[in-house]
Amino acid sequence: MASIDLLGFVPSRYRKIVLELVQFGMVGGIGFVVQVSVFNTLRSTVFSPTVIHAGPILAMLVSTLLAIVVNWLGNRYWTFRSKRQTKIVRESVEFFAVSVVGMMIGLGCLWFSHYVLGFRSVLADNISGNVIGLVLGAAFRFVLYRFWVFNASRSLDAVSVTSPVAVVSDTASRPSS
Repeated sequence: MASIDLLGFVPSRYRKIVLELVQFGMVGGIGFVVQVSVFNTLRSTVFSPTVIHAGPILAMLVSTLLAIVVNWLGNRYWTFRSKRQTKIVRESVEFFAVSVVGMMIGLGCLWFSHYVLGFRSVLADNISGNVIGLVLGAAFRFVLYRFWVFNASRSLDAVSVTSPVAVVSDTASRPSS
């Protein structure tokens, strides 16, 4: 059965990064759904600004932390699976450190809009935190995930996701010592 090349229009030297961007976007889309749904549920209930002054910030904090977990799983096991490290603790700490900085970008956008500019509606909070903050944070996270967290060339302990046939043929062609 013939396979379909969905990236046929992309020059071959850019295909890997375009594929990573598409996969990163798909994982991020799932994380976005988690974040927005949890944020709006919490903001309209237990973290309502009428109940808790810092409610929108707390709702964004909780929803983003849940989305980070979803994104870590998707990026580790799908987007950057060929680059992941065997030292899962180090990789996860790095991933969460980058994600927390990305989260701070979104929280900063929400805080500025809500408390400095005075845009306090649900729509304004969603635009500042879940659109502007998300776009800025996602750009920051993609670059650091790709070139730092999931960069197999940083160490020799990268998990190899090559086919067993390639490994056998590669080792068979080496002279024995």
